[in-house]
Amino acid sequence: MTAAPLFPGFDGLMTLSRREGVDIRPTLLRVLTDLYVQSRSHSPDEERQFVELTSRLIEQVDDATRAAVRARLAVYPGTPLKTMIQLGLRPAHPSDRVPLAEEIPATPAPERAVRTPTEAELRMASNLSMQPKDAAEISELFFAASGPERAAILHNLNDTPLKASARIPEPRAKRALHILEMAAFASDAGNFALELGEALILPARIATLVTGDAGGEPLACAMKALDTPSPVFQRVLLFLNPEFGSSVQKVYRISRLYDRLSERSALVMIAAWRGSSMAMARAKYRPALYDDERQRARVAPGERRPAVQPGTAPTVRTGTEKSGR
Repeated sequence: MTAAPLFPGFDGLMTLSRREGVDIRPTLLRVLTDLYVQSRSHSPDEERQFVELTSRLIEQVDDATRAAVRARLAVYPGTPLKTMIQLGLRPAHPSDRVPLAEEIPATPAPERAVRTPTEAELRMASNLSMQPKDAAEISELFFAASGPERAAILHNLNDTPLKASARIPEPRAKRALHILEMAAFASDAGNFALELGEALILPARIATLVTGDAGGEPLACAMKALDTPSPVFQRVLLFLNPEFGSSVQKVYRISRLYDRLSERSALVMIAAWRGSSMAMARAKYRPALYDDERQRARVAPGERRPAVQPGTAPTVRTGTEKSGR
């Protein structure tokens, strides 16, 4: 009997990290580290799973990501010993309050000035499109994650090279916000999901999931993509779902997440939701070969048609008809 994974749903991101194209290994390592340090203590199985997931990623990411992870784990008292050795951290002594990181050697100065990339080059570097299957895995991972895991995913999406969806035109966004706010005041989740799907070009299934999600993080992404002012988002949050608005602590947590959420992170998630519908459509409509129907057809015994069909025989006229008259 195998133990439950420490980070459920991260198998999809691990699969993405081994594919060519979009390199999300730095993002994956940052997310794993942020989730690990949120708990003060871990069981032996959780520590072993964390070491297994991060040991290969540490060797494959860039120096900036490795330095950021080293800084996070250097001040965390429960860092596994194997990970400390791999990152070059010194184990703590009884007199030390926290593990101390070794000094990072200074990089030698370049011989010549590095050319600053143009705006077009930066835009191309940050416009790597997601494949439909990858988008579906990211969407499923986000909906299956807990509140802290969703916050960590959204925080790290801002630094990924994934292509974000285009911004909604301002006139369209303002018109949609007016309708959405009225639907929220009436607690009309059906019309709210319908208008949200039309405004953000989302499938009806995704729009319904975003509207009815009990956590509130998907709704924060959708409203941020429409450039919703924070007071308007709070009113929608309070009136759309009365059960959600009854918890002051939950409303405060989601409002704080909304204020810290970047527009790029929200638009990247919108792109993932749109791409997930393409993956479902491809899985539903499997391409068929030209002779599939012929191979599946049942061979029926041949039937010979009569030479003359009933009722089609020519009328033979005789001379008796004329003489009879």
